[in-house]
Amino acid sequence: MNTNPTTSLTFEVISRHAFGDVLLNTSTDQKCFCATKDVQPGETLSRFHAGITQSYATYLTVQTGVDQHITLQPEFLQYINHSCNPNVFFDTTSMELVCLKPLKPGDELTFFYPSTEWDMSQPFVCNCGSKQCLQLINGASHLDKSTLKKYKLTDFIKQQAKQLQLL
Repeated sequence: MNTNPTTSLTFEVISRHAFGDVLLNTSTDQKCFCATKDVQPGETLSRFHAGITQSYATYLTVQTGVDQHITLQPEFLQYINHSCNPNVFFDTTSMELVCLKPLKPGDELTFFYPSTEWDMSQPFVCNCGSKQCLQLINGASHLDKSTLKKYKLTDFIKQQAKQLQLL
């Protein structure tokens, strides 16, 4: 177990991987994925592929087409949580997880859910705490042009946004 002294939260390592660990917050039972090494913007952290491909979204899938949603393999990538100020990006064209901001050991890896999701199966109120927090996260189709332009988006999301003249 690892205790974060600034927040008094206790974390348990669930699994270890080449560039990070899946951690369990023992107070909340929530899982996250945290870096274990320095990573620079533009670096590929991991390749990924589709475990299961299906026609509908779930909270564990990433959208790659109009009616195409994949579960991530390797499976530990599913523990990368949302932030409105993300530090990684799932490039669903190259099938690579790419670093967007410098990472240090202990940093939680986060991505912007609407960067891969047009309409989310389970919208939620965001508590990421960033200055640019959007509050309600429900997919890229619900965002305006100026907001979409602030984020790195998958080719599929860019295509959908262009069709509606949002980009």
